[in-house]
Amino acid sequence: MFEPSVRAELAAFVAERDWAQFHTPQNLAESIVIEAAELLECFQWDEEADIERVQEELADVLTYCVLLADRLGVEPDAVVLEKLVKTREKYPVEKARGRSTKYDAL
Repeated sequence: MFEPSVRAELAAFVAERDWAQFHTPQNLAESIVIEAAELLECFQWDEEADIERVQEELADVLTYCVLLADRLGVEPDAVVLEKLVKTREKYPVEKARGRSTKYDAL
């Protein structure tokens, strides 16, 4: 999911600025939400959002997600794949295909 070089670059960026001291799980989670809101804002009045701005906001969300995973000592790939197993169980293909219904109403 995330190349080791991306994680290494992020770690170096944070270390060069001595920012790890501010990267508590709570602060990182808050930052994810804030950046996600900025991503959503790209689409607020126009579904044909500026792709460059969308990419920048998406990069911010992903950056904070990677930093939080590292802070918690979890592998992003592993947590996504573990969750996918659970989600597959909640949304079996034969019930969920082509539907946006929440799992408890399928």
